[in-house]
Amino acid sequence: MANNPADNFTGILKDLAHTMMSVSRESVNLIKRSDQQQALKLQRKQEWDIYLEFLRMLFNLVDRLSAFYVPIQAQRDFMNSLEDSVSHELQTVLAPSLSSTEIDEMEVMLSVGQTVSESREIYERFKFVVTDQTKERDQYFKFFSERVASKAGASGKTEITSAAFLCGSAVVPALKSLFEDAGKPKDEVSSATPAAEGETATSQGTEPAVSSGSATPLSAPEGTSGEALIKLISVVSRIQGDEEVETWWGLHPKFRTDLPAAEAKELAKHMNRVTRIVGERYAVVVSLAKAGVSRPVGNA
Repeated sequence: MANNPADNFTGILKDLAHTMMSVSRESVNLIKRSDQQQALKLQRKQEWDIYLEFLRMLFNLVDRLSAFYVPIQAQRDFMNSLEDSVSHELQTVLAPSLSSTEIDEMEVMLSVGQTVSESREIYERFKFVVTDQTKERDQYFKFFSERVASKAGASGKTEITSAAFLCGSAVVPALKSLFEDAGKPKDEVSSATPAAEGETATSQGTEPAVSSGSATPLSAPEGTSGEALIKLISVVSRIQGDEEVETWWGLHPKFRTDLPAAEAKELAKHMNRVTRIVGERYAVVVSLAKAGVSRPVGNA
């Protein structure tokens, strides 16, 4: 029996679902923090509507990206499976906390199914290559951010539209990385990272692009004894020039050499993901700061 081409990508369905829901949840929090006066007026239903709007946009982005990685004959099954994964994750993790009343499984499935259908109706008319920064793509995220502001009851509010635009555009590299990692043979995933002592994630504005890079050897902080305090793992972000945000992680040289190869690959896999999340989050914070939003954002 021939293998279904989509089977090669089933491993990322849970990662995609988790990423989409995490981005939507954190974006709702960021929208609220971008305009705290408006946040006080938000009802639970409005928060849920904003959350679903982020999911609509994210389903559309994943659908566009999947065309580059999933065989065309398997793409429909892949997106249907993603819909099921999001429904399951939403029902078990997020739904109860995002609704004023308990949401049952059928209601969640119907909500996600309707969200996917609406994502095509609302966003499919924009024609652009999702990985390229173009005027049409900017119009897509501008349209999306205006819909978010409208659902927040603050149509045209600059603080909210700017935050929504940044959250939407910043997620593209993270989704792209998930597809790229899934397309690699298992023995190649993250194999370059241990040799390079870490990963560097470079962001132009709010769009980090992940690449391998050498990390500075880590040591104890100045003024402390190396025997008393040894920094084994570190993640660092900094602004490089006017626009670029660079994020990398590194291991203490001794710790790196002591790790078995299999454990080093596993650690690299998780730390690469941490680095991407930190880099994307820091890029959003930097962009908001430049836009004049001085309020703290999450834990960044």
